[in-house]
Amino acid sequence: MKLKIKRKVSKQSAGGKPSQSLYGKQINSSKQAKQSHVLHKLPLKLKRKPDNKQGKRNFTRGKAKNTKRFRSSIVNQMLDESHSKGYQSGFQDGQSKMSNNLTSEQIHEQSYNQGHLDGHKDGLYAGGDGIVDSLLPFDAILPEISIRHIIEAGIGQLHSQFFILQNAEQITNRLRNALDTKTPFSLVRIGDGEVLTMAQETVLSIDQVRKEGKFLSYAGVDVPDLAARDQLVSSLKQATVVGIPKLRNFTYQPMAFQALRAHGIDYHSLSLTHSLVNYYIFKEGRLAGLLRGSRVLLVGNMAETLSAVLTEHGITVSGIVTPVHGVRDIPRVMGEVSRHNFDLALISAGVSAVTIAQRIATEMGKVAIDFGHLADELASRKEALC
Repeated sequence: MKLKIKRKVSKQSAGGKPSQSLYGKQINSSKQAKQSHVLHKLPLKLKRKPDNKQGKRNFTRGKAKNTKRFRSSIVNQMLDESHSKGYQSGFQDGQSKMSNNLTSEQIHEQSYNQGHLDGHKDGLYAGGDGIVDSLLPFDAILPEISIRHIIEAGIGQLHSQFFILQNAEQITNRLRNALDTKTPFSLVRIGDGEVLTMAQETVLSIDQVRKEGKFLSYAGVDVPDLAARDQLVSSLKQATVVGIPKLRNFTYQPMAFQALRAHGIDYHSLSLTHSLVNYYIFKEGRLAGLLRGSRVLLVGNMAETLSAVLTEHGITVSGIVTPVHGVRDIPRVMGEVSRHNFDLALISAGVSAVTIAQRIATEMGKVAIDFGHLADELASRKEALC
C-alpha cells in the first residue's frame, strides 16, 4: 500500500526566503521558529488510498446486528442515567439550600410531598403514555395527540365488546316488582373485600391476599379462610343480581373477573349491575319510595342507629339484628333473622352481607339488599333520605 505525504509550504516572504506556515500563520520570529521546530516533529497526517480501485468499502459477510434493539437499549440506558443524575443533583442542591431555613420536620414533609408528586407523575406515565411508547415503532411518534385521545380511539374500536350493566332505575323496578309479587330477590355486591376473599389460593397466594387486604378482618374475614371463600362463591352463583366493580383498579374489576373465572363462573351467566348501585338508587331519589310501604328488617352493626333515622322518615322498621361478627357468625345471624316478620331486608355486614342476603332470598323467599356503607352514611346523617 502506497502512502502519500503532503507538506504545506508557504509562499516566499518579503525577504525572499520561504517561511513555513503553521495553521495559516507565518513564522518569522525566533520564538515562533522554535515552536515550529517542535511542531515539525509531530506526526504528519497521512492519506490512505483505498484498497480497491473504485474506492468502495469492503464489508464482511454475516448477519446484521439487531440495530433496533441495540438503539432502544442505548436510549433507555441514557434516559435512566440522565434521570438519575438530574434527580440526585437536584435533590441534593435543594436539600442543601432549604436545610438552613427549615426544621427537620418541614424537610421531611417537603420530601414526602415531593416524592408523592413524583410517584404520581411516574404512575401516570407508566399507565398511559409509557404503554404507548412501548407499542409505537422505534422511529414513530404521535405529535400533539394526548393519551386521552389515543384511549378514546381504542375504546371506539372495542364498542362491539361492551358489556352493559343494569342501571339504578332498572334495578329499582326489579326490586319493586319482587316486593309486589312477593318473589325472592337478592341484590349482592362485589367490592375489594369480596374479590380478595375469592382470590385466596386461586388468583393470589395467602401472603399476597394479606398484603393487599389488610382491612379484611374489619370486613369479617380472617385470612386464610378458604371456607369463607367457597361460601362466598356459592352465594354469588345463587344471587339474583350481582353488583360488579366498574373501577378498573387492581383489586376491583380486573381481579373480580379473574376470581370468577378461577371459580368456574361465567360472568355472562350472571345478572350484573354496578357494585355501587345501592348508592345510585339513593342518589337518584329512589330509595325512600322503595322502602315505604314495606316492613324493613335491618341487619348489621349500624342497625339500631339506622332504625331511628328511617323511622323519622316514615319507614316501617319491623326489626333489627345486631351485631354481626364476621362470616363465622352467619349461622347465628340467620337464626335471628328467621324470627322476624319482614318484606325487605337491608344488610350491612361486610363480606358476610353477600351470603346473608342470598340466603334470606333463597331460604325465606324475601327481598334482600346488600346495603353496605350506605347504612353508615344515613345513620350518621351525612346523607339525608328523601
